[in-house]
Amino acid sequence: MSQVAINQVLSQMRALEAAAKSVEESSIGNVGGGGSEFGKLLAESINKASDAHHLAGDLKEAFTRGDEGVELPQVMVALQEASISFQAMTQVRNKLLSAYQDIMNMPV
Repeated sequence: MSQVAINQVLSQMRALEAAAKSVEESSIGNVGGGGSEFGKLLAESINKASDAHHLAGDLKEAFTRGDEGVELPQVMVALQEASISFQAMTQVRNKLLSAYQDIMNMPV
């Protein structure tokens, strides 16, 4: 990975961290509002992963049919993006289940 790509990833991570902190600071005192924001974010993430999967499938079918303008690298990148987004959603699900089980196993 080149230095430019690493710097871009780091800057994106910093921007996401700053956005998360600003949302956290704005909702401190609003205990009930945090869940709906998380739900919206989770729903958007699931929709994006689904869209990436559908796009990859459509590109794969178009390439198989021999449509003009659809090239193999484009199809491969779309398939990898769909795979990565699915893996990320799977990891989020696993972490949520683990957190739920930890909470359920806490003594009252």
